[in-house]
Amino acid sequence: MVKKRIGIYPGTFDPVTNGHLDIIERATNIVDHLILAVAINRGKGPLFSLEERVAMVEHELSAIMERTGATIEVKPFESLLMNFAAAQGAKTIVRGLRAVSDFEYEFQMAGMNSHLEPDIETVFLMASDKCQFISSRFVKEIGKLGGDISNFVTPNVREKLMERFDADE
Repeated sequence: MVKKRIGIYPGTFDPVTNGHLDIIERATNIVDHLILAVAINRGKGPLFSLEERVAMVEHELSAIMERTGATIEVKPFESLLMNFAAAQGAKTIVRGLRAVSDFEYEFQMAGMNSHLEPDIETVFLMASDKCQFISSRFVKEIGKLGGDISNFVTPNVREKLMERFDADE
């Protein structure tokens, strides 16, 4: 019997960007089943509710699953990531890196996570050249100020952002 390799890609996904989608698709090359763990993370003060973020991510996954043949599911979580990963039977945590500045924080977190759950590996995927500068924070800021965000998010996510910003005015 072949063991299914389960991976977790955690994040707030507020909102999900083309950079996230790039990492998701590439992560399907290293795991058989990918769980997108949408963090509640009240401390970050997300623009979208947990339910909205889960729905946006789920909306974007069908095309990736069709292209890759992978199974991907979305699950919210509020617990310690390593406890959540162990409960899901995951052996891999996938993290995306955009720049050297991301690496120091992610490296420290991977070290701590390794102490908490030594059997779960953290794998870093470098952002593709076209996605290295994309961050949810910048996308929200550009969109709120009326800039064009169509190169950074899907049409569905762009529409959700514009609806939110119009409602805030």
